[in-house]
Amino acid sequence: MTVALDRAAQELASALAPLDIAARLALIDRSVEGRLVFTTSFGLEDQALTHFLRMAKSRAEIVTLDTGRLFPETYDVWAETEAAYGFRIRAYVPDREAEELFVAESGINGFRHSVEARQACCGFRKVVPLARALEGAAAWITGLRAGQSANRAATPLAEADAARGLIKINPLADWSREDVAGAVHENFVPYNVLHDRGFPSIGCAPCTRAVKVGEPERAGRWWWEQESKKECGLHVAGAPGSHATTAAQSTGTVPHSSKPELAA
Repeated sequence: MTVALDRAAQELASALAPLDIAARLALIDRSVEGRLVFTTSFGLEDQALTHFLRMAKSRAEIVTLDTGRLFPETYDVWAETEAAYGFRIRAYVPDREAEELFVAESGINGFRHSVEARQACCGFRKVVPLARALEGAAAWITGLRAGQSANRAATPLAEADAARGLIKINPLADWSREDVAGAVHENFVPYNVLHDRGFPSIGCAPCTRAVKVGEPERAGRWWWEQESKKECGLHVAGAPGSHATTAAQSTGTVPHSSKPELAA
């Protein structure tokens, strides 16, 4: 099965490469048999993809992971997006008992105590809900771009996710941030106002800061950690048995109309 999945992903990536975004999404709809799921975190890339998917009348389900620690501005753009495109975005939330146990043992911001604690927090807030969102899916569509960070530099247009038994599709993998911002501006797509305040990448509120001049796009995510550690586990090889899920288990935790400014 792994060999067949690899081959299918490689063939899809090659077919997607010469196409524009509309043609890419049309090809994905035609060529992938089974359930399609797009997970949005309401960042610039995800907002652009939401627009293109809705315009294409794609059959992909658009869902989100509501960690319970998001910025108020993120909830605002969530509501704006539903109003603008006339649909509901299904939310997958953390397990209540896992959250209560983590906070009781580690404190409300206990994820800052260690990399393992932070990965445990990401585990029950993101990785486990993602597994529920992708259950039974044939393909997972994401807003990943190769230019977002060094860790993502090799992001392909499509790849096999053997652990989840699906194809992971990144239709904007070869886009620049300028390409994404231009598409959002030209199509009057709602976007998170934090992008105008120096937040090129937006996650949970206590784990995200504005970037400084000259810093990479994702420098504001988990800024107290080493660069090599800064992934939540959603896009780490080996998930759902990823470091975030493993850390959660080992610690005992159950698992607008204006153009967005580009932060330097």
